Amino acid sequence: MNHIEETAARLDTAARAAHAIAQVDPDNQLSLEEAYLIQCAVVQHRVARGNARTGVKMGFTSRSKMLQMGLADVIWGRLTQDMNVEEGGAISFARYVHPRVEPELAFILKKPIPAHATAPEALACVEAIAPALEIIDSRYVDFKFTLTDVIADNASSSGYVIGPWCDPSVDFSNLGLTLNIDGRVIQVGSTAAILGHPLRSLVAAVRLSAASGEPLQAGAVVMAGGATAAEWIKPGNAVSVEIEGLGQAAFRVEGEKQ
Repeated sequence: MNHIEETAARLDTAARAAHAIAQVDPDNQLSLEEAYLIQCAVVQHRVARGNARTGVKMGFTSRSKMLQMGLADVIWGRLTQDMNVEEGGAISFARYVHPRVEPELAFILKKPIPAHATAPEALACVEAIAPALEIIDSRYVDFKFTLTDVIADNASSSGYVIGPWCDPSVDFSNLGLTLNIDGRVIQVGSTAAILGHPLRSLVAAVRLSAASGEPLQAGAVVMAGGATAAEWIKPGNAVSVEIEGLGQAAFRVEGEKQ
């Protein structure tokens, strides 16, 4: 087993067991290309267990976060069927290591988007948009990681919740939103926090997916990236996002950490 496959197997096992492991690249020796190869291999483990690919998620979609991480581009991860949490349903806290939640906007495609599409061309391929929540998790001890650690660990993506699908012809460039936990507003933000306009995130998703040889197809979900800082979640929490004009997406957290 080569280094890529061995590292992917460790990360996949850690995610399935909800068990923290040591960083895979604490000294930043991996290239971004190698980190994405590990991520791809991690997701292939899930696919081999019968979990179909459902789309992609975008990360580091705020300019400040990109600058903080020394990046010139966003990062991305892959979504699979087992990550889809029913809207209004429950997750088990015991399935996660360091779970947090981010409010997002989601797209679903009605047809493939050309790799170098402009924003209007990309929008013409969108079937609907929706309020959404992403459950992010890190499989690393003490919540310590490098950029390549994060990418290898599927950009920390662990679950997603999609609210009602809405007409994409509405202006969603700057919609107010709140992230709520147990009925309290925890974060206030706007869809404009996602690269200035969520469509820019969609265009980036199309470009990066195509460059990896995995162009997005009809039916693919694209999670556009966090519109506010992520918040920690714990057993008993009721979590929701409310986006102006689009409605809400929600889930609850059950169980105790073992």
